[in-house]
This record gives sequence, C-alpha cells and structure tokens, in this order.
Amino acid sequence: MKRNVIETIMGAVVLVIAAGFLYTTAKSRNMSSVSDGYTVSALFDNVSGITAGSDVRMGGVKVGTVGAIELDTTSYRAKMAMTLQKDVPVPADSSASIIGDGLLGGKFVSLEAGGSEEFMSEGGVLEFTQSSVSLEQLIGKFVFSGGGVDDEKASTANDADDDIELSLP
Repeated sequence: MKRNVIETIMGAVVLVIAAGFLYTTAKSRNMSSVSDGYTVSALFDNVSGITAGSDVRMGGVKVGTVGAIELDTTSYRAKMAMTLQKDVPVPADSSASIIGDGLLGGKFVSLEAGGSEEFMSEGGVLEFTQSSVSLEQLIGKFVFSGGGVDDEKASTANDADDDIELSLP
C-alpha cells in the first residue's frame, strides 16, 4: 500500500515537471495568441508550404499568423487571411512574400513595410505579393538551361576569349 502512494506522488511530480517544460517552450516560441488583432488578406499565385497557423513576420519578428486559405473563384488565385497583432501598424502599401525558413525548413509570410503614412485596418488587402518559389522548379531550370547562361551571352564570352593573346616569357 505504501508503494502505491509513493508511485502516485512520483507520477504527479513527473506531470508537474512536464507541464513546466511545455509552458516554458510555449513562452520561448512566442506562441501568444493574436486573436485580438486585426485581419488583412492578400492574393497569391502559389501558397505552397503555407498552412493555417504559419507565421507572419516583419523583419524576422513574428507579428501574426495565417488564418484561412481559400481559392478566389474570380481571379483563380489563393486568398490568404492573416491576423496581425493590434499593436503592429502596417503601412497600406506594404508587400507580402512567401519565404522559406532555410533549405529544408518550413515557410512563412514575410511583410515588408511600405512608405505610406496610412495604415492597414480590419479587412484591408495587401496589393503587392510574391508567391512561393518551388525549389524543384529552380533546380530544374538550372539543370535544363545549361547553368543559367544563355547561348548569346556564352557566344559573346567565347568571342572575347579569342581576342586575348597570351605571351609567355
């Protein structure tokens, strides 16, 4: 009977420690809710790698999260809703782009502040966007285009090499 009480106490201690680790991890990752912020949207040609809950960052600092992503049936582009922190004013002419977080990392939406003196408000639309870049497409273009040198530039470079005379001592 005494052994069962000790095991129960030790189990409770382990659970308290695990809860402490979870709390510390959540605080260090800045997983604070931005549900009390304002929502803006943007249209992208390609949102590959972005899902609901992905980060929205300005200058590398998380300022919001991606909400719903749906197809806009009039333009056939992806419409992304983003919830931004209410204490982060975003100029009205800002741009949004989808950036990879390293070679194998996930992707996030990066906001670049514009120069406008007017700020985005609830329901605003970011007009300037840059879609996700596919690593596979970039590698394919590099491999099948001869390393990125077109024929005209290559022939000009070869002609220039022919004009050089080397004299050895």
